[in-house]
This record gives sequence, structure tokens and C-alpha cells, in this order.
Amino acid sequence: MATQLLNETQIENRIRRIAFQIYEDNFEADEIILAGIVKGGYVLAAEIEKRLKEICEIKITLIEINLDKNSQAQKPIQVALPNDYLQNKTVVIVDDVLNSGKTLTYAMLPFLNADVKKIRTVLLVDRDHKRYPVHADFVGFELSTTLKEHVTVNLTPGNKRIMLS
Repeated sequence: MATQLLNETQIENRIRRIAFQIYEDNFEADEIILAGIVKGGYVLAAEIEKRLKEICEIKITLIEINLDKNSQAQKPIQVALPNDYLQNKTVVIVDDVLNSGKTLTYAMLPFLNADVKKIRTVLLVDRDHKRYPVHADFVGFELSTTLKEHVTVNLTPGNKRIMLS
């Protein structure tokens, strides 16, 4: 049986709060690179981009981090911007749910090879099952779950919800 954890209004409020936190952390930046991890992270990054454009004049560049979530170490991780463009930029890596921290850790790799100004991380849901030393700078919802439970995030307009099953 699935239980709804957050409804559309609650999710919208969390996304808006995250956008304000990103802005407060980077109010002097010329540009922020929002890098959403393939699928859910990218959709969340696009939602955050909309809110940031409503509240600030900073240039926001939205990109997708393409990686295979099942075999991150085996396949190359791709981002659409070259290292020289990333130089001295603020990068905000976005994902919908943090389980073990493995995907978020691998998602940082392309940016570690570029001379970025700083890297920040955003999660909509932190499940608190970290196996890797990764920290989320901005979190919408923290949740302690069992390893057998599954968190589903739906960010489809009109049907946004976070479910636990």
C-alpha cells in the first residue's frame, strides 16, 4: 500500500524554498549551472530553473547529466558543456531522491575535472541511507525509511506527489 508523503502544493513550496536557498548562496554569481541528473533530477532542475528566473536576474543554464544509474563506473558520464565553459562557474547538481549516494557521487565527476568555482547539491528527498560520503546542501524533504521501502517522485504538472511504498 502506497502512502502519499507530499502533495502538489507541498512540493511546490519545497521547490520554491530550494530556489531561494540557491539564490541566497549565489546572489553574487554571474551564472549558475543547474545540472540535473538524468530523468527525475533533470525534471526537478527545470522546475528550480523556473523559480530562479522568477526571483533573480542571474543567468541560469540548465543541463542534463547523462549517466547509467545501474553502472555508473562502466559507462562515461556526459554533460553538454565543455570544461573550459565550466571554469569558475557555480554548479548545482540536482537529483530527485538520494538513496545510497552513489549516483550523486558519480554525477560530480565531470565537474571535478573542470576548474569550477563551487559545487552544490540539491535533493528533493533524502532517504538517509548513505553508503558514500556525500552531503546535500539543499534538501526539500528528509525521510528515514527502511531499505525495502520505495520512494516515488512524480513531478508531472497537476499530478505532483511523493509516495512511499
